[in-house]
Amino acid sequence: MRSGDLTVLIGTTKGAFLVAGGRDRTDWTVKGPYCDGWPINHVIGDPDTGQLWAAGGGDWNGAGVWRSGDGGDNWELTKLTKGTIDDWAAMDPEFAGTIGWSDDPLPFTDRFSQIWSLRLSHGTLYAGTKPAALLKSDDGGKSFQALESLTNHPSAESWNPGAAGLVLHTIVDDPATPGKLWVGISAAGVFATEDAGASWERRNRLSNAAACEGHSHPAGPRDGETGHCVHNMMRAPGDSDLLYQQNHHGVWRSSDGGRSWDSINEGLPSTFGFPIRVHPRDPQTIWTFPLNGDAVGRFPPDAAAAVWKSSDGGRSWQAKRAGLPQEACFFTVLRQAMAGDGRDPAGLYFGTNSGSLYASFDEGENWTELTRHLPTILSVEVLDLN
Repeated sequence: MRSGDLTVLIGTTKGAFLVAGGRDRTDWTVKGPYCDGWPINHVIGDPDTGQLWAAGGGDWNGAGVWRSGDGGDNWELTKLTKGTIDDWAAMDPEFAGTIGWSDDPLPFTDRFSQIWSLRLSHGTLYAGTKPAALLKSDDGGKSFQALESLTNHPSAESWNPGAAGLVLHTIVDDPATPGKLWVGISAAGVFATEDAGASWERRNRLSNAAACEGHSHPAGPRDGETGHCVHNMMRAPGDSDLLYQQNHHGVWRSSDGGRSWDSINEGLPSTFGFPIRVHPRDPQTIWTFPLNGDAVGRFPPDAAAAVWKSSDGGRSWQAKRAGLPQEACFFTVLRQAMAGDGRDPAGLYFGTNSGSLYASFDEGENWTELTRHLPTILSVEVLDLN
């Protein structure tokens, strides 16, 4: 990778992939799978150094974080918990020799089964797990420690798993303020720290509870709070306290760092969806990908794909369909599977559970399928080297 190069980082059910488009976002090439075919929930990179990290695992592999310092050619695993493969190897020396297994103790034994999310913030690498916990590494992912202050939050006994389990899937930071973080947990909601994880505040309050009450779904707003099954969250540029989230029952905006939330669902075809994306320079421009709800299939309404865009902070929405399938479209875009670059005009990218990667190079107006037939895409991020 060279300065100015752009690469889309993709996590899938069968390893990590790199889709490279160079400086001018053309002539895309696909490399992978990497990480020994592990299920990879999230891949991120450092634009200053080109360092890559890929997180994942499962019941078979155990949980771990892979890292590459040479653009993906070689990867090294920091394994954190054991899986079924370790139990088998412990009982079968021949199998253990075949896979190069070691009986060295693992730092978290069997405390969690997967890493779901990563965030590099002010030199610290954070990782979210299933079941929900937050880890941090101060040595680039070679070792991790748990932030027990979140695990032991007074509300922890009330946390309930979503359909995918109790997962910490979203980590948001403030580039201007070290130690200021927000995390999203399904289904426990949004938590924030302003002291690098020494203490945490739960932030799910509705700004206008009376107008949002009355939903029958347990993930909907009730008891004066947004639904705790938050799906994805992103901070807007420039204003450190402007946040957007997509949860199990709508799209929401907070202007006070999550201390209160306003519904911005009016104009959307559905209140259900997974990803949310904010423009890299304009805090009022956002995109989301509505689905028709968990009771009716979780595919685009009318089986016609559209990315919905707002240029006024969610006060109005427009469907952007050019280049996207408009008939018999039943794919899903998962919570970490939409990303963007910082170029002008800004590029947008999303991956589907049917293995396609779509891109727009004009801020969502027109879409192109960059690649297809990948495994189920779990996450999409963009590495734009400085």
